[in-house]
Amino acid sequence: MPNDTTLSPLCLLSDLPTRGSKGVQHDGHNLIVVRQGAQVHVYENRCPHRGIPLEWVPDQFLDNSGRLIQCASHGALFLPESGECIAGPCVGQSLRAFACEVREGGIYLTPTD
Repeated sequence: MPNDTTLSPLCLLSDLPTRGSKGVQHDGHNLIVVRQGAQVHVYENRCPHRGIPLEWVPDQFLDNSGRLIQCASHGALFLPESGECIAGPCVGQSLRAFACEVREGGIYLTPTD
């Protein structure tokens, strides 16, 4: 994907609370955008344990603390900084990460060549 500012952002930074998440679709992928303060991360919306979407309710990917990504099916917990599973049946596995950047208020995937 070229680094072109005319490409649409996945979402706007203002769409997410300081500790928030949002499901988006991009180029045939179901993705999760997670914000933890100034940090933003993007992962595939797919549990490494069962291969199913992580949420039951749209845009609710975080646990009650707003600090960890949680699989609604079996409660696995993932670090938003790395996507690594730290509790549940897939401990040690990770969510598939997509590089991203925030610019001009939008969250964009970083091109990979």
